[in-house]
Amino acid sequence: MNLRINTKLEIPTNEIKWRFSRSSGAGGENLNKTDSRAEIVFNVFESKALSPFNKHRISTQDKVKLINGSICIAVQDKRTQYQNRQLALSRLASTLRDLLKPPPKKRKKTIPTRSSQMKRVESKKKRGEIKRNRQSKIDY
Repeated sequence: MNLRINTKLEIPTNEIKWRFSRSSGAGGENLNKTDSRAEIVFNVFESKALSPFNKHRISTQDKVKLINGSICIAVQDKRTQYQNRQLALSRLASTLRDLLKPPPKKRKKTIPTRSSQMKRVESKKKRGEIKRNRQSKIDY
């Protein structure tokens, strides 16, 4: 079963490597004898599913640390290996979705117009006048 990232991108299962080890999380006595921790390794640069543009976009972003060109995700939140595998796949998919999003548009710097500056100053003066009128004017 391939990992579906979005409508245009699907990663084949043979490009995803798995490693299993003993978890340090929940599990009770069963914890000492089962390899329930799942670690997923996806090599970005050796992937045939990603275009060169996508590979470049992933490698230039600071959101994820690439270790030898690979994205590594380890999960030990659940008690069973199956649940941890499913969680690792969903985290890999969401990570890749975030990394492949186009960057946000840069904000153009603008200066306020003269009329908006005047309005702002006038509203401040009115507010100050209201507060001044509230004060009691007792002359000692």
